[in-house]
Amino acid sequence: MKTIQFREAICEAMSEEMRSDESVYLIGEEVAEYNGAYKASKGMLDEFGEKRVIDAPIAELGFGGIAVGSTMTGNRPIVEYMTFNFALVGIDQIINNAAKIRQMSGGQFPCPIVFRGPTGSAGQLGATHSQAFENWFANTPGLKVVVPSNPYDAKGLLKAAIRDNDPVIFMESEQMYGDKGEVPEGEYIIPLGVADIKRKGTDVTVVSFGKIIKEAYAAAEVLEKEGISIEIIDLRTVRPMDTKAIIESVKKTNRLVILEEAWPFGSVATEIAYRVQEQAFDYLDAPIQRINTADTPAAYSPVLLEEWLPNAQDVVDAVKATLYVK
Repeated sequence: MKTIQFREAICEAMSEEMRSDESVYLIGEEVAEYNGAYKASKGMLDEFGEKRVIDAPIAELGFGGIAVGSTMTGNRPIVEYMTFNFALVGIDQIINNAAKIRQMSGGQFPCPIVFRGPTGSAGQLGATHSQAFENWFANTPGLKVVVPSNPYDAKGLLKAAIRDNDPVIFMESEQMYGDKGEVPEGEYIIPLGVADIKRKGTDVTVVSFGKIIKEAYAAAEVLEKEGISIEIIDLRTVRPMDTKAIIESVKKTNRLVILEEAWPFGSVATEIAYRVQEQAFDYLDAPIQRINTADTPAAYSPVLLEEWLPNAQDVVDAVKATLYVK
């Protein structure tokens, strides 16, 4: 095992897949000459050249459409958005073309494409640069949605996403690119749609994904000192969702808390809560608790932003609510 940064794990995944498959290429703003806005493509232009690592103009709809069209001629593009907030400019290509080409062509044209970039809040960036759209994309049949929380998962999941014959939304975080973690020296793949139990526990199940899961880890340490054991499940893939892993955990703990960095209305947490009450209602000993951002645009003020985002204390409080303890 070696220890590398999240951005290096992303770079390794893309580079390894490009070495093994000439149809794979990377396109996006600043991915080539600048080595990526967050240095996730560092050195790739030198290795693969300007025909496979392509600097695009500030026109997400344009280069997104080029990439989607190129899948129909046998290519497997990786489209990098500087942030998924900018993907809204090109969302027509993602929703109306990438997600639907296979069905609308009667299966003649698969669409093996990965749209990747940062999601969620990254500090004082204001309301239009601090949004999480996992639930938006997960609401679209034909798209797969992946949100890794660490370098190991990021590399294995991204390699699987690149090899997938359907469009994959791969969502990262500006605040995780410098995170370090152990990654195997050799090749490995993490299948899409498989959750991971990051911490085993007996009292309450906590389900989360992406960088906000760190707040669950911090809460677990606090709760452990009080004799409360929580089981933390990292979804890793939002769609397809590993419902079985969640249900099996809830059957053991009889309680569920869902932690998500997104607005509460129509969220991923909402879908999880529905599935659990549908499939494991008789196992629940307390109402399901959701933890989301406040139902407002993100503030620029650091004080208000701190209040807006979920934190470890929110998790502690929600866990105790399911246990009916103060």
